[in-house]
Amino acid sequence: MALRRILHYPDPVLKEKSLPVTEFNDELKQLADDMVETMYDAPGVGLAAPQVGELKRLIVLDCSAKDEPDDLIVAVNPEIVSGEGESVEEEGCLSVPGYWACVKRYGKAKMRYQDVEGNTHEREAEGLLAVGMQHEIDHLEGVLFVDRLSPLKRSMFKKKYMKMLQEREAVHEA
Repeated sequence: MALRRILHYPDPVLKEKSLPVTEFNDELKQLADDMVETMYDAPGVGLAAPQVGELKRLIVLDCSAKDEPDDLIVAVNPEIVSGEGESVEEEGCLSVPGYWACVKRYGKAKMRYQDVEGNTHEREAEGLLAVGMQHEIDHLEGVLFVDRLSPLKRSMFKKKYMKMLQEREAVHEA
């Protein structure tokens, strides 16, 4: 296993749509293992392949609380097959460090996906896991959580985030 570099906004790869996985092989398993290690190290609760520069439909999630056993999901070609209700939760993203915002999503969601062997599964969830599934699948479509903000909030985000990036650069150059 190896840690992968997480791409940060505004990297153009994050805006690209991922391709379906058609080969279930050792390369896919290695990518999944690397993503799991990278997600836990970050630390985060989810990571999509585009965030590590791989335009493949693969996500990893573990939304378990610190005092609970791990509930790791490695989902290949995931899709939301049903959703109901509404949830507005504060979200952050490993590709947009230091920024959080409230995003409207389904309150309950059902995801269909394959494991790294190609077997099909379904998982129903609510709360943080439902939000996480939707957030990570968005990445596969080239959509970041900030793209789901109102135009005004998105504009404010861009100004604030670019200023934050410039300040970071200034510190690194000093």
